[in-house]
Amino acid sequence: MSSALEELAAHIELKRPDCVLSTEIAHGELTVHIAPSSLVAFTEFLKTDRACRFSTMIDITAVDYPTRDKRFDVVYHYLSMYQNHRIRVKLAIREDDIVPSVHEVFPSANWFEREVFDMFGILFSGHPDLRRILTDYGFRGYPLRKDFPTTGYVEVRYDEAEKRVVYEPVKLVQEYRQFDFMSPWEGAEYIMPGDEKAEEKT
Repeated sequence: MSSALEELAAHIELKRPDCVLSTEIAHGELTVHIAPSSLVAFTEFLKTDRACRFSTMIDITAVDYPTRDKRFDVVYHYLSMYQNHRIRVKLAIREDDIVPSVHEVFPSANWFEREVFDMFGILFSGHPDLRRILTDYGFRGYPLRKDFPTTGYVEVRYDEAEKRVVYEPVKLVQEYRQFDFMSPWEGAEYIMPGDEKAEEKT
């Protein structure tokens, strides 16, 4: 399989040197790094080239590296059912960069790009309907960014008196902020059956 991936990587580098920054094969998977400006042209190439024929878009996601100048990697996964290959395409972008939409090449990208926008706050130019898809429209922040608080910013509940859903700032009671990092068994008053035998031996 690795020889087939090496041939595929060499073919892609030969055919599209204008798009490819680098390629790597790790754990039996081919990853191609490209520039954001090449995304649409490279996606069309992967879909139409006879040696590639990546007819199916599996997923679009992102990875957050908060300390890096180019904070995000936007990651695309494709499958060629004709050649029995998979490929991962990565592009590194800054926080305020805008990524071209590929929904015209792969219509399924529409919802994938909305999810990446919703979870990471990454914008896609040319998208026909770029709005949140998993969280509420009034949601604050982007949950999959590394700097997003695990508690979130607001909590949601249904108010019986107002007969509607209300948003309130998250308030943590102080006792829930105390962490002693003990094992659940340490300091327990309950004695497990058989524990007395250990004391008899000593």
